[in-house]
Amino acid sequence: MKILTGNDLKTGAVTWWDGVQWSLHVEDAVDVGDHADTILAREMAARRVNAAYAIEAVKDEQGVRPAHIKDRIRALGPTVRPDLTLKPADPTAGDWVI
Repeated sequence: MKILTGNDLKTGAVTWWDGVQWSLHVEDAVDVGDHADTILAREMAARRVNAAYAIEAVKDEQGVRPAHIKDRIRALGPTVRPDLTLKPADPTAGDWVI
């Protein structure tokens, strides 16, 4: 499974391609298959996202999550304090980071 990630051009926030637009939530990411390069070229030309790239991901009972630890950290947020994660109300939010 391949998903797209990048940074919002206006805010710098980590974003994920949901099939229509960019979302702040990795669980919204969709499998882009072989279309990654086409989508990336179009979105970067439209200047909606910066430094976007395709990554490997897996889908399990918790939803979509990046396969590599670097991108898992990008998806969840800071790792030094669990209360600063993107989903602080979710007690399992940090379970798949390490």
